[in-house]
Amino acid sequence: MSRRARRFFKKIQRCDTKYGLQELASSIQTEVDKRLLSYDEALMLGNMIQNRADQVPGDSIVYAISDRDAYRRTLELYLRDALLTRTEQLLLWEERRRLGISDADHDILLKQLLAQWKRQGKAVTIDRFSQPETGGADPV
Repeated sequence: MSRRARRFFKKIQRCDTKYGLQELASSIQTEVDKRLLSYDEALMLGNMIQNRADQVPGDSIVYAISDRDAYRRTLELYLRDALLTRTEQLLLWEERRRLGISDADHDILLKQLLAQWKRQGKAVTIDRFSQPETGGADPV
């Protein structure tokens, strides 16, 4: 980890508001754009920001270069038509597995996005979906 990344790491640990975390995320994005931080370092720091944001009170979303933000963008894309179909939910489930996003993180993010949409006067319909079975053959 570079010296610059270590400085951001310390600031993330000390930050106690989501607004402050968002400012750090924006600073990290600027450093990546200037090529002063590598994308891998920014991704690691962004994941730390997301974990820290879970510990800070409030329901706002922190936008940072992170696995969770990549998943959020995918989720927003599927919600754009105000309908989350079973097929889309299955694709999201696969994306969560690929990115290492837990079901709890998905639920939190979905609630935040739905609350955001509700404040804008939009409604979203979500089809019933049960999580796919993992491994093994069908029981007889």
